[in-house]
Amino acid sequence: MPRLTKRVFADLAIWMTSFGVAVGLFFPYFCIWLGLPVSAILTPSFVVSALLAGLLVGGVNFALSRLVVGSQLKRLATHMNRAQRQLVQGTRTGDWSDCDPRECAMPVDSDDEVGTSAAAFNVLIATLARSHELETATRRFSQVVASHLDLEALGRDALSTILSDTGAMAGVLLIDRGEGLEATTSLGVSDPEAVAQNSLVAEALKSGEVHALHVDADSVVIDSVLLEQAASEVVVVPLSFKNVPVGALVLASAEPLGPAARVLLTHYQVDLGLALSNATSHDRLERLAAIDPLTDAYNRRFGLVRLQEEFGRALRVAGPLGVLMVDLDHFKKVNDTFGHLAGDRVLRAVAGSVRRVLREGDILVRYGGEEFLAVLPGASATDLAELGERLRRAVAATEVTDGDMRIPVTASVGAASYPEHDVSSASDLVGLADEALYAAKRAGRDRVAVA
Repeated sequence: MPRLTKRVFADLAIWMTSFGVAVGLFFPYFCIWLGLPVSAILTPSFVVSALLAGLLVGGVNFALSRLVVGSQLKRLATHMNRAQRQLVQGTRTGDWSDCDPRECAMPVDSDDEVGTSAAAFNVLIATLARSHELETATRRFSQVVASHLDLEALGRDALSTILSDTGAMAGVLLIDRGEGLEATTSLGVSDPEAVAQNSLVAEALKSGEVHALHVDADSVVIDSVLLEQAASEVVVVPLSFKNVPVGALVLASAEPLGPAARVLLTHYQVDLGLALSNATSHDRLERLAAIDPLTDAYNRRFGLVRLQEEFGRALRVAGPLGVLMVDLDHFKKVNDTFGHLAGDRVLRAVAGSVRRVLREGDILVRYGGEEFLAVLPGASATDLAELGERLRRAVAATEVTDGDMRIPVTASVGAASYPEHDVSSASDLVGLADEALYAAKRAGRDRVAVA
């Protein structure tokens, strides 16, 4: 029907009134066709009555249409206006608590066009809600990964957020340091390093596409020793920055991940790749700033910071802390006799020998020149004497040659421990170890002295 005005019900009134008039005009002739007397039909009163009856029928039809259809359309418009106000408020204030699809949804109580419109409206509201949830989750995840440059903190917070948002039960974040993948963070995975060697991970990194291993049968699960529990689906998400692989995210789920979770992963993939690239670069720079390039031990500045941290921890938990001061005997003579390049080889070799003696968690610092500092958390005076002697023997056994000649290397070691010595600062503890070192030198070198 052609539009006559800009209002639907105004058009409806015009068309129904016109139809009523047409019926009123046609009705007298219809009566004549039925055989009624012409003299009784074609009278002014009968014609006027027919026209009035047609107008009345048209008016009643219009009123009924407005009552039945109009109320439904008004209800739909009311829900739309309410949803629109809530969307505007949520966009302006960031509070989307009132924009719940269950609150905004319109009841579908008919199978006609009005019911179809109400159903379409409900689908639109639900789609908007899912879109908002996706936007909120993506923004929250972006804030999480953007707030960290530390690899450990980034991996911990990012992985826990991903598991919570996707419903996966376990996961591991792998990074590529240029020498292969290694696990930086894992949750619910019994052997994270073995995951890095999995062929599914290698295929995902090579293709740059998400790979999934899924078992459809309800009674069958992926029984992997890598996971602390069986899974029905394992998903590998390759991570890259500027098309350069930087790592991978591996998730295991008891149930296949749903469409919403997979959409989230595609959004998280980009942000996590960028964040992992930044954190890896930051970690590399920090390592370069902290490591002595000749001996691969911590440099003095960074080593003293770590010593202070360990001393503070020992104070808090009332636990022991030991330090060893190691000084190579007659090192100037080595440089003068064999040259500085040979001296550098000696320092590198000695650092390697000392590192092999130290325990996991111990800290080796190049304190200066030919002097090293070993920080030993949890080591008592008895432990220091034993470790110091093993270290002294390891240095004496270090093989460094110059041509056909073996360069002799020995070291004097001074040890001090807390709380055997009730010192108030880490520097006081180092001072005691230094005094013990010079006592060892005065006693003839190549020996250990405990303060």
